[in-house]
Amino acid sequence: MKQRFSSLDVKVIAHELSASLVSLRVANIYDLSSKILLFKFAKPEVKKQLLIDSGFRCHLTDFARTTAAAPSVFVQKLRKTLKTRRVTAVKQIGTDRIIEFQFSDGQYRLYLEFFASGNVILTDKELKILTLLRHVPEGEGQEPQRPDLTYSLENRQNYGGVPALTKERVRDALETTVQKAAASAAAGKKIKRKPGDELRKGLATTIAELPPILLDHAMRVTGFDSGWPPASVLGSEKLLDHLLQSLEEARKVVKEVTSSDSCKGYILAKRKPDTESEPPDDIEGDQPPKANLLYEDFHPFLPRQFEEDPGYTVLPFDNFNEMVDKFFSSVEGKKLESRLTEKEAAAKRKLDATKAEHAKRIEGLQVAQELNIRKANAIEANVERVQEAMDAVNGLIQQGMDWDDIGKLVDRERQRNNPVAAIIKPPLKLHENTITVLLGDAEEVEEDDDDDASDTDSVASYDSGYAGTEASTRKVREARLAVDINLGISPYANAREYYVERRMAVVKEQKTMLQSETALKNAEQKITAELKKGLKQEKPVLQPIRKQLWFEKFAWFISSDGYLVLGGKDAHQNEVLYRRYLKKGDVYVHADLHGAPSVIIKNSPSTPDAPIPPSTLSQAGSLAVCASSAWDSKAGMGAWWVNANQVSKSAPTGEFLGTGSFMVRGKKNFLPPAQLLLGLGLMFKISEESKARHVKHRLYDLPDVVPSKQASTAAASEAKVNAEHDETDSENSDIDVQEDAERKENPLQPMDEGYDEPLETIEENSVVEGVDNLAISEEPSLAGPSKPTTILDTEFADEEEEDPEVATEADAAPLTKAKSPAPGSSGKSTSQPQKIQQPKRGQRGKAKKIATKYKDQDEEDRAAIEALIGAAAGKQKAEAEAKAKAEREAQRVAALERRRAQHQKQQRETAEHEEVRKMMLEEGIETLDAEEAASLTPLDSLVGSPLPGDEILEAAMVCAPYSALGRLKYKVKLQPGTQKKGKAVKEVLEAWKTASTKKGVVDERSEDKEKMWPREVELFKALKPEEVINVVPVGKLRVMMAGSGGGDSKGKSGSKGSANRGKKK
Repeated sequence: MKQRFSSLDVKVIAHELSASLVSLRVANIYDLSSKILLFKFAKPEVKKQLLIDSGFRCHLTDFARTTAAAPSVFVQKLRKTLKTRRVTAVKQIGTDRIIEFQFSDGQYRLYLEFFASGNVILTDKELKILTLLRHVPEGEGQEPQRPDLTYSLENRQNYGGVPALTKERVRDALETTVQKAAASAAAGKKIKRKPGDELRKGLATTIAELPPILLDHAMRVTGFDSGWPPASVLGSEKLLDHLLQSLEEARKVVKEVTSSDSCKGYILAKRKPDTESEPPDDIEGDQPPKANLLYEDFHPFLPRQFEEDPGYTVLPFDNFNEMVDKFFSSVEGKKLESRLTEKEAAAKRKLDATKAEHAKRIEGLQVAQELNIRKANAIEANVERVQEAMDAVNGLIQQGMDWDDIGKLVDRERQRNNPVAAIIKPPLKLHENTITVLLGDAEEVEEDDDDDASDTDSVASYDSGYAGTEASTRKVREARLAVDINLGISPYANAREYYVERRMAVVKEQKTMLQSETALKNAEQKITAELKKGLKQEKPVLQPIRKQLWFEKFAWFISSDGYLVLGGKDAHQNEVLYRRYLKKGDVYVHADLHGAPSVIIKNSPSTPDAPIPPSTLSQAGSLAVCASSAWDSKAGMGAWWVNANQVSKSAPTGEFLGTGSFMVRGKKNFLPPAQLLLGLGLMFKISEESKARHVKHRLYDLPDVVPSKQASTAAASEAKVNAEHDETDSENSDIDVQEDAERKENPLQPMDEGYDEPLETIEENSVVEGVDNLAISEEPSLAGPSKPTTILDTEFADEEEEDPEVATEADAAPLTKAKSPAPGSSGKSTSQPQKIQQPKRGQRGKAKKIATKYKDQDEEDRAAIEALIGAAAGKQKAEAEAKAKAEREAQRVAALERRRAQHQKQQRETAEHEEVRKMMLEEGIETLDAEEAASLTPLDSLVGSPLPGDEILEAAMVCAPYSALGRLKYKVKLQPGTQKKGKAVKEVLEAWKTASTKKGVVDERSEDKEKMWPREVELFKALKPEEVINVVPVGKLRVMMAGSGGGDSKGKSGSKGSANRGKKK
C-alpha cells in the first residue's frame, strides 16, 4: 500500500494548494501526534484545514481529528511566528519532494520535506532556520539542519529548472545506468529487481522529474518494451528514438495534470478476500468508496497497467486533494476502528472469563453434591462388603502387623483374586485411619441382585472368587466408585458423613450464587470503567467536518410555529442582524436589560404582512430576557417587540450611535414577563427525499391559509398587555401634539410623522446604566424645543472616557455645544494686545554692558563660543523638546482630523444605508445573497424527531426557550444555577452516550420512535463539547434531566435504562 508522496504527487498537491490557500491567513496550528500537524486557515466565509504528516503526506482534509491537549514546543514557536500571517505563495522546490509555503510576501517560509524521515522547517526571508521539527546531523550527502543555520536550496533536485529532454540527455542517462550496473557487478553486489525493471529504475534515478510508475505508463502507451536492457537501447538508434518518444509522452502527462487549478485523482483498490466471489459494484466518482474495497495506491493520472488489470477497481475523483484525503483518512479510520474494536473485544473476553470462572466454581459445588450422594448410596448398597474390608484391615492392625506389611499382604491377595482385597484400592492411608474401597453404585448393585438366579448361586460365586481373568477384574474395578472409609466408625456412620458433606455443599452453593451475582456486577462495572478510560485515551473514529448553516453563527432556534428566530451574541452580531437580515415583515424583539441581545423573527418573504403568532413572540422575548443579566440575577422581566420599519440607525443631530445601538420610533408592544427556562436539544438534518415524509412545520409554507384567527388573537393579546400604556398615551396626548407642533416649526430637527412617541435609542447594554453616562449641558438650548430622550451606549461612553480628547473633539462636541463660547467672542479675545512688562531695576544697565562687550561678535562666533563652554546644549535640548512637542501636537491634530473624517464618512454611509433600506421596506424589495436565498428553505430539513425510513445526514445542537423544543426527541432543561456551561454540556453528552450503551435502549431497525436509533447515537457521539458550548448563550446554569435517552422530559425513555431519572445538577 502506498504510504508517501512521489515527486509527481508533490507537484500536483502544491499546485492545488496554491489555488486553495493563497490569500488565506493562519488561524491556528495544532499537533495531532509527534509527526502530524494540523494548520487551520481562514478568511471571511472560507475555512480550510491542512494536514501535514512529516515525510509522508500533506493535503486539505474534510474530517475532524482530535488535537493534543497541550501544544508542543515546536507548535508553540510556529504559532508565535505564523499565526495571523497571510499565505502568499505555495510551490514545489524544483522537482524535489519539498513544498515551500511563503507567508507575508516571503518574510517567513515553511518547508515540508517528504523524503527519508521528513522534516518541517521554518525560516526567515534570508533562509535562516528559526525552528524545525527534527534536528538532522551532518552525513553523507546531507547537510546539517538545526536552528541558526542556513537552509540550502541550491543542491535540491532541478532547483535551477528542469533540463530539456534531448537525445543526448537520454543517452547520458543510459550510460550512467550501465556504468552503475557494471560497478555493482564488479563489487559482487546482488541487486534484487524484477525482470525488465533495470531500464525503468535506471531512468527514474537519472531523469528524476519522471517517477517510475509514470515511465511504465508512458512506455505502455507508446508500445515500448520496458524489458530491453539499457545496453541494448544504447546500441540501437531506433530503440533510442522510441524511448525518447515515451519520455516525451510522460512529460505530456505531467503537463496535463497541472494544466488546471484542480487535478483529477484515481484510487486503485482491491476487493477484500472474503468478497471476491461477489460481483463488483459500479462505482462513480461522486460516490463514497465501498466498504468491501482495500485501498492500495493512488495517482494523479490513470496508469495504463492498472487500467487493464481486472484485479483492481479504479475510483476516480475530480479533485486530487479530496482523493488523497479520502485515501489516507479511510486507512486511518480503519486503524482507529480496529483499535477500538480490539479494546472492546478484550474487555468482553475479560468479562466472559470472569463469568466462566464463577460458573465453574458453582458447577464444582454441584458435582461435589452429586458425588457425595453417590458415595453414601454406594456404602449403603454394599454395607456387607465394606464391613468385611474394615474387619479384615482392623484385624491385621490389632495383630500388630506393620502397615507396610499390611499393604503388601493386600496386594498379594488381590493378585490371587481375593474378593475382599479386590475392593480395597491402594495405597492404604492407615496414618489417617482410612482406607479406599471400590464400590458399585446403588443402581448397579440392584441390577446385579436381580440378575442372580438364587442366593446359593451368589454365595457360590462369592466363595469361588478366585475364578475369572485379570482383564475382567480390572474392567470391573475401573467402573466402580472410589470411596474413602473411616475405620473407626461403622459403614452407616461413613454414609452419614457423606450426607452431611452434601448438605454443606448445598448451602455453600447458595451462598456462592448470591455472592457471584454481586461479584459479577462489580467486575462488570470495573471492566466497563477500564474500557471507557481506554476509549477516552484512544482517538475517536474520523467524522466529516459539518458545514454550518448560515444562521448557526447567531443564537438561533425554530419556534413552535416554524419561524426562524435569530439573536446576536455581541454588539457586532446585533449590527449584522440589523443591516443584513432585518427585512420587511420581520419583527425586532428586545428587552430593557443589561446584555440583552437584539432578536429578530424572520417572517415569510411571500407574505410579509402576515402577523407573527403570539407564541413565537413570547419565545423570542424569552430568549432576549434569558440571554441578559436577568439570568444571573434570577429576576425575570418582560421584553417588547416592534416592526422592522420602526428600527433605524439614523441618530438625531449631534448624537452618534455605536455598534449594536439602534433608534426605535413609535409604540413598543410589551410582552408578559418571561420565565427563565432554556432547553438544550438536538435537531437532525434529513435528506431532500425524506422531507416529503414530514408535515410542513413552517407557517409561511402555507400561503393559501389566511391567518385571520391568529391576527385577531394577536390583536387581543396586544390590547390586553398594553392597556396601561394606552391609558398613559391618552393622558399625555395633548403634550405630544404640542411637542409635534413645536418640532414642525424647526426645519433643522429631523422628525417622523405618523408616530406617537418620541425617538428612543436601543442599546446592547442596560438602559439604567446608560442613564448614568448621559451628558446634559448646563445651559438650556436657546433655539428650538428640547431634544428627544437619548440613551447612550455604555460601551461607547467607556470609549469616550478612555480617550477624552478624541471624544470631546469628535463625538461629544455636539452634546456640549451650549458650553462653548461664540466664535466672535473667541476671535475678539485673542486679538487684544498684550501689555509689555517693564524690566526690573539694574537690568537695563546690565543689558547695555553686555551689548557693548559683544557688539563685534557675529552669530558664528557666538555659536562657536557657546559650543566651547557648553552653553548651547541646553538651548539645543529646549529646541529639540519644542520641536518634538510641535510634532506631537501635529500628530494629535492629524489624528483628530482623521477620526473626524472617519466619523463623518460613517455617518454618510449610515445615512445612505438608511435611505436605501427605507426605500426597500416601502417597496418590499429583498436583497439576499445566493447562499442566504438557498438557505431559507432548508429549515424544513431540520427535524426534532426523525420518522422511520428517514435518511439522517447531520445533527445540530440548538439552545432555545424550552417551550420551543416540544417536538425534539433529545432535550434537557436549563435553569439559572452555579454550574459552568462547559461542564454541564459534557455531562449532557455523556448522559446520552451512557444511555445508548444500556440494553434495550437502541432500536437496531430504526423503527421505534421512542428509542434511540443507531444513526442518532453515531451523530451525537461525534459531537464535541467545544462546539456545543458556543451554542449556549448563558454562563452558569443548572441541568435538569428526566431520562437521558430519547424521548421528552417526562421520561419516555426512562424505562430504557436511564440512569439519571429525576436527577438535578
